[in-house]
Amino acid sequence: YMSENSRENYNIMFTSYPDILNITQMRKMLGGIGVTLAYKLLKQRKIKSMKIGREYKIPKSCIIQYLLDEQIDL
Repeated sequence: YMSENSRENYNIMFTSYPDILNITQMRKMLGGIGVTLAYKLLKQRKIKSMKIGREYKIPKSCIIQYLLDEQIDL
């Protein structure tokens, strides 16, 4: 099944990242997206996260899920 294969590929690709990321790490993981777009994705809940104090904590699995959800079949 394509999705499981893709998930495994992302898990391998992002091995060096911690399980819980901050906004800077998330931006880097998504190819260096801008700050505004990063916060927009979190505020719109396109990438699930939790806010602890003033900081977003983003599970790596949620970023991988976002990438899988956004994939298009070519």
